Amino acid sequence: MKIGYARVSTVGQDIETQEEFLQEAGCEKIFVEKVTGTSTAQRNQLKEAMEFVREGDVLVVTKIDRLARSIMDLNKIIKSLAAENVSVHFIKDNMYFEAGTEVNSMQTLMFNILGSFAQFERDLIVERTTEGRERAKKQGKHMGRPGHDQKNINRALMMYDQREVTGMSVADIVRATGIPRSTLYAKLKER
Repeated sequence: MKIGYARVSTVGQDIETQEEFLQEAGCEKIFVEKVTGTSTAQRNQLKEAMEFVREGDVLVVTKIDRLARSIMDLNKIIKSLAAENVSVHFIKDNMYFEAGTEVNSMQTLMFNILGSFAQFERDLIVERTTEGRERAKKQGKHMGRPGHDQKNINRALMMYDQREVTGMSVADIVRATGIPRSTLYAKLKER
């Protein structure tokens, strides 16, 4: 059986194209994931796919960097699948690792080169993002989500202080002011 795995790291990326390639490759079941990061620990659909595959199955992925973004993680996944006698096919990289057969030295070299490029690309992205964030901080730009209006926070705090008189619960205050419960409690803790 052919099992597909598709992953994008941001919501705006195109997962449908990957799914189409996997369907065209004959995948009967496709696991789809929208997560960032290199760790398989955070990738539940990959875990499920690896638990789902059985001896003789083929895990189909569009490109090496969709399966893993670090060479160590990539090799770990491939070895784990090989131990289960599961083949791996990377469509766009035109690479097929057939379970139970010896991988020749040229295949190993190409696999590791492509995996290294995926890791290099990810490292560059992280580097550029960090540089951009540091530059923005130096320019005094606010990083992260916009804060809540101080007037609404003050109003929520006042309502909290008067809740015995008004009979309002924290849920009522949150609904009335639009200030999240966590923000209200954080501001109360600051006092």
